[in-house]
Amino acid sequence: MRPRNNWIAVACAAHARLGSAVPEQGYMQVCHGKCAPLRRVAPGDRVAYYSPTLTMGGKDRLQAFVSIGVVQPGHPYAFNMGDGFVPYRRDVAYRQSQEASILPLLDALEFVEDRTRWGAKFRFGLFTVSDHDMALIATAMQADRVALDLDTAYVSV
Repeated sequence: MRPRNNWIAVACAAHARLGSAVPEQGYMQVCHGKCAPLRRVAPGDRVAYYSPTLTMGGKDRLQAFVSIGVVQPGHPYAFNMGDGFVPYRRDVAYRQSQEASILPLLDALEFVEDRTRWGAKFRFGLFTVSDHDMALIATAMQADRVALDLDTAYVSV
């Protein structure tokens, strides 16, 4: 059995909230709808969405985690959103949570290698993090770590 990965996906809050609006029918899209990044994600993996802004291309800073869930069985699939835009998606079962600012977590997150350039990794649009970091994010979001199958001994915020 393959180990479970933890992913941070990046999208504006408006888009991330749309994907998690119906938790049992949730989905993820990354990197402007590209399929290749979604092929790295597998069923059972955890994903947390980080939103630098409220709107795409906006100057309205948010800098918060907005949703968290578990990738469901299946493969990436194309979805016609209209006007010629056909992005790829993966199904995600989102867990109940509260949005949480990243700022109080910066000193504790293992993926933050340089506090002065903490936002650099987010430019990738999708990247893996440790169980420790996912548990820290889940705790900050007040998500049920048991429902996410995260070890409850990891961290508390």
